[in-house]
Amino acid sequence: MELESCFHCGLDVVKEDQIVFDEKKFCCNGCKTVYEIFSLNDMSCYYDFEKSPGATPLDIKGKYDFLENESIVSKLLEFQEHKTAIVSLSIPHIHCSSCIWILENLHKLQKGISTSQVNFPEKKVRITYNPEVTSLKTIVHLLSSIGYEPYISLENYETGKNNVDRSLTYKLGLAFFCFGNIMLLSFPEYFEVKEFWLDTYKPFFRWLIFVLSLPSFLYSASGYYVSAYKSIKSGMLNIDIPIALGIIIFFIRSTFDIVMDYGSGFFDSLTGLIFFMLLGKMFQIKTYSFLSFERDFKSYFPIAITKINTDFSEESVPIYDIEKGNRLLIRNQELIPVDGILISDKAEIDYSFVTGEAIPITKKSGDKVFAGGKQIGKVIEMEVLHSVSQSYLTQLWSNDVFQKNVEQKYKSITDTISHYFTPILLIIAFAGFGYWVFIDANIAFNVFTAVLIVACPCALALSAPFTMGNVLRIFGKKKFYLKNALVIEQLAKVDTIVFDKTGTITTNKKANISYSSPNPSEVGESKTGINDENRTLIKNVLRASNHPLSRMLYDFLPECKRLKINDFKEITGKGIQATIEGNLIQIGSYKFIVQNSHLQVSAPSPLERVGERTSVHIKINEIYYGKYIFNNHYREGLAELFEKLSVDYKIKVLSGDNEGERTSLENILPKNTELIFNQKPEQKLEFIKKLQEEGRNVMMVGDGLNDAGALAQSNIGISISENVNVFSPACDAILDANEFNKMNYFLKLSKKSITTIKMSFALSILYNIVGLSFAITGNLLPLVAAIIMPLSTVTIVSFVTIASNFYAKRVN
Repeated sequence: MELESCFHCGLDVVKEDQIVFDEKKFCCNGCKTVYEIFSLNDMSCYYDFEKSPGATPLDIKGKYDFLENESIVSKLLEFQEHKTAIVSLSIPHIHCSSCIWILENLHKLQKGISTSQVNFPEKKVRITYNPEVTSLKTIVHLLSSIGYEPYISLENYETGKNNVDRSLTYKLGLAFFCFGNIMLLSFPEYFEVKEFWLDTYKPFFRWLIFVLSLPSFLYSASGYYVSAYKSIKSGMLNIDIPIALGIIIFFIRSTFDIVMDYGSGFFDSLTGLIFFMLLGKMFQIKTYSFLSFERDFKSYFPIAITKINTDFSEESVPIYDIEKGNRLLIRNQELIPVDGILISDKAEIDYSFVTGEAIPITKKSGDKVFAGGKQIGKVIEMEVLHSVSQSYLTQLWSNDVFQKNVEQKYKSITDTISHYFTPILLIIAFAGFGYWVFIDANIAFNVFTAVLIVACPCALALSAPFTMGNVLRIFGKKKFYLKNALVIEQLAKVDTIVFDKTGTITTNKKANISYSSPNPSEVGESKTGINDENRTLIKNVLRASNHPLSRMLYDFLPECKRLKINDFKEITGKGIQATIEGNLIQIGSYKFIVQNSHLQVSAPSPLERVGERTSVHIKINEIYYGKYIFNNHYREGLAELFEKLSVDYKIKVLSGDNEGERTSLENILPKNTELIFNQKPEQKLEFIKKLQEEGRNVMMVGDGLNDAGALAQSNIGISISENVNVFSPACDAILDANEFNKMNYFLKLSKKSITTIKMSFALSILYNIVGLSFAITGNLLPLVAAIIMPLSTVTIVSFVTIASNFYAKRVN
């Protein structure tokens, strides 16, 4: 009976039963249909990634009819708004690059799907689609028809339970059982005990050892065989190839010894080898999951939200303290951190962080609003439906839309070394075997196996990720939160630091504010200054703004009754304009309020403006009411921080304010600090570009409001977070404002982490050279090599952890 492989899924099929189409052979109509779909949509290059990459599509008629129920679908969706819905589906069949390619090109197969992103480690695909064009049921049917049936469990979605894969634990336990028993049964052979009953039953014990080795050889080590097979099949050599080859050679050699009655073979070493390698893999996985846990649950965003208490007082609370039923106040440009119900009559929500679409969506009272939206315009109130999901916010922050094209230098070094490591290792192993086989066959087999086992690049590959992971954890504990580990590499390369002034080097919490009335002879109604009625209007407008000066002035003004804002507009870099009960209120800069209006106000002379402090000007119903002057309070330790930073970095300060505080800053900051004032947001961005064109590696430090463009343009963008819910996805890191004076510490530790990686690389390479020198000379038994291999991993992980912790304590 002649068998041939299916072109799509690779299953063997009897020649008489095969279906031939387009000169290709298929096992069933399902595989043929999938091939037709790919061909019709010009996606047949799917088969270029790997031979027979697909899975046989299953008949799912009626299986997913429950997805027609909108209440069930709403529980599965992460986000749903008009023409945009987002769902994450678990796809167990994801296994190779071709899977990733086809799943990220679903938009070519189904109208209505805009994007699809694969999370390969978790075997999930996140799909954004238009529910008016296609449905979740249609998408699930499409996935099933091309061999990628999703696993959908409502219980898992509602409770958050995950199916834990314990196969490695079972393999490790079985390997330990086999290893332990074979060692016991091999004792007489070790000590060459001469005793009648032992000699009589020696063949029986040897074959019993052989039988005990089979579960370890066939099941516990199966992962290495599968990985090696897939690696060879795809034309890429990975480290599992020499390991699998060593195990198989060991088994064949040991079986040959028993059959020919040369001895008991090396089954004790074989099972020990498998056990210790699995133990090393378990250690690696557990360490990775620990770092992942630290990242997911401890490096939360230091963002606060305004909660409205039962007595209508407002309180700034951390977002993770929000509970279902709480009432929240959301200001202009604030992120909505949780799903909830809109209480205010109307709201404009920008969901670009979630969908990539920047067009705001209008919501009415009673409508559901989703986490991840950004409030545009006047202040709104909402009631919480679910507590905050930190993982969801992390997902928004790490959205590919906001990722920068950063250089992955150390990752590339690891990949390059691993790429050449396997072929070089195989050459050394075969060369050693060829040399020793003419001298001593036993030594030749030991050399061949020991070389394959001891020279493992695992420790080399773990150097960078474990160092970076531990430094991420250290930074997180000190309230410095990085988007990913690559940011550490970029921090180490910084040579120029640009600071915003207001809200960055000045604190929002402290400021000496004074009111300055305009010339009474010029403005009749303002002779008495700002009365209580006008102060109430001003405070209600400021309530909706997140600008540092707005928040300081809001806190400075006395409490007053709440008024309904009919219209609100905040113009970046200029000021605020709002309408309350028919009154037009304008608050902002001198240019916005006075210079560009028709008011006949006695403006200060150019000389006076140069010396003027930071101020906010007020105009109500086209009448100028003077200004509030801010004597800014600079952050504690600012002078000392800049003094330290100026040793290694070029320091520059950009400000949208006038030059009124130049003298104060020059007295505080080092002499070589460049101060640039009257900068609009777009000018800040251009300033960063110019520095980069000069070859500078620029770090921008801002408050995330007017600095979004500059933060995005810079090599590293750091957003300072105080007590407002400002979310800037363009930034690479978020620093708690209370830790501002530790910035030099974080930069120094980043450089030390790169030093740690280089040292661990050197240590790992040295270990491999020493191990190979012993192995190739026949002085290293395979079992000892198997014990040393996981120990090397433990050594490297311990070294980078101890070294990074040491630097974390010593750096100042």
